[in-house]
Amino acid sequence: MKSPTDEPTAESAKEPTDGPAAESAKEPTDGPAPESAKEPADESAREPAEEPVKSPAAEPPAERTSQFVPLRSADDARPARRTGRADATTDPRPGPDEPRKAGAAAADAPAPPGASAPAPSAGTAASARSAGAAQAPEAAEPERTRQQPMPPEPGRRPLDLLAELTNRPAPPETPLRTALRRLKIYTPLVALLAVVFVTVQLLRPLPAPELDLTANATYSFDGGEPRIAWPEEGQAAMEVDGLGSFGTSGAQEPVPIASVAKVMTAYLLLKEHPMEPGEPGASIPVDQQAEDDAGLSEQGESTVGVQAGETISQEEALNALMIASANNVARLVARWDAGSEKAFVEKMNATAEDLGMKNTTYTDPSGLRAETVSTAEDQVRLGKAVMEYEVFREIVRKPSYEDRNGTSHRNWNFLVPEYGTVGIKTGTTTAAGGNLLFAATADVGGTEQLIIGAVLGQHAPPIIDSVLAAGKELILSAQGALRSETVVRQGEVVGAVDDGLGGRTSLVATEDVAAVGWAGLTVELDLAAGKDGVPHTAGPGTEVGHLTVGDGPGQVRVPVAVQRELTEPDATAKITRLS
Repeated sequence: MKSPTDEPTAESAKEPTDGPAAESAKEPTDGPAPESAKEPADESAREPAEEPVKSPAAEPPAERTSQFVPLRSADDARPARRTGRADATTDPRPGPDEPRKAGAAAADAPAPPGASAPAPSAGTAASARSAGAAQAPEAAEPERTRQQPMPPEPGRRPLDLLAELTNRPAPPETPLRTALRRLKIYTPLVALLAVVFVTVQLLRPLPAPELDLTANATYSFDGGEPRIAWPEEGQAAMEVDGLGSFGTSGAQEPVPIASVAKVMTAYLLLKEHPMEPGEPGASIPVDQQAEDDAGLSEQGESTVGVQAGETISQEEALNALMIASANNVARLVARWDAGSEKAFVEKMNATAEDLGMKNTTYTDPSGLRAETVSTAEDQVRLGKAVMEYEVFREIVRKPSYEDRNGTSHRNWNFLVPEYGTVGIKTGTTTAAGGNLLFAATADVGGTEQLIIGAVLGQHAPPIIDSVLAAGKELILSAQGALRSETVVRQGEVVGAVDDGLGGRTSLVATEDVAAVGWAGLTVELDLAAGKDGVPHTAGPGTEVGHLTVGDGPGQVRVPVAVQRELTEPDATAKITRLS
């Protein structure tokens, strides 16, 4: 009979002992439980009592070594799932429950057919844990920590990335938050741009001030048209330089003008070879032809004596042309200036076209040929242009001149210096009759007005006297028609200084302004700055320009001054300027 201690009791066989084996015995498995799970974990319960219990120390080392049996094939290994954050399910490191899980896996695995399940022991559990730990790194992803976030995905908001770094969720997007965020971003930039803009505007150069006329731009004289003593034959024209024209008489058709053509020769000589008053000008060598042509005086030509090889000054050549009316000097000047008379004539015609002399044709520099033709209107145009040269005005107003040899030559314009006559040139031939281009002055309202007129085609004998008489009547009638009228009183506001940025300072006349004209004439008024321009600042009463009435040498000019202090534009005007 066996002792109770030799055979396990029913209670000891049903209840597992404490330890890893006991834990694995309690947990259910998916398949049928292995035989080892039904036996007690205690060594004494699994082996018959008859066999002596061997001490572990007495076993050989070979028998103590547990053999690792993989639970599944390596081909079935699957890589661990990637996640953005490391957690307990993917962490390859064994946790506190790892021995239990390893033991449970070993207990749940079915035993191979025909093989007996090895008894679980501490060594076997340790070996299983080592094997599980050794194989886990092959399928698991390298460990990640919460301090190493994944790179931001494309299209993610900066606030989302900031939330990941700070572990604080981004606030929900609202129109108000968006507006506030943009306000915080753009406000400093806008402020900087505003500072730069203001600085640039304040430092920009100011526009140049200009004068603006506020008075009437024109003034008309009352009354009917004046009575002008136009000649009964031929044609005539007359005007006051800078004011206007008295009109014309006769048909303005081209007719021979005789020595009046020398006015164009003198004009070209001054235009091509400028000279100052009181100076002799260029030296002109005399050729043999000029000496030979001097003898043509016996055939009725106007000439002066010259000798080949000598030189005459430009001043003497002009005296010979305009006072003595020397044909030989006219041809000499043409050859000297242009190389030939033909080339010079081409220049005469080109200049006439430039001056607007549409009905004029020159064929020689002296006007002796009848094919040299013009109109009274065209000659008045030329007279205004040539009288702009001071040297010319000084020459034609002389009653006579004395040449280099001491010979005196009288001016063929016998009106000089009577009736205010100051030139210009006569021209007489049998074909052309008597012709005169004249200039005279008139003192009106403290101004000197220049009257320029032309009379052509006077054939009543003696032709020189008839044309001079016609010219005299025209001069007297023009002088009688001119009058002066006050158009602006002293202290009256006539304009303003415009600073270019909206600021205006009134301008007043410093004295009475008189307009010169005749009945029916309309003259123009204008404001002009001084030679130094309009200043940006000036005290009250400072003259900054002048008011003008009319044009030309008889123009009326009266200074204008600022009524109050002239100042620069203020800061607001500078900042808000657009140009």
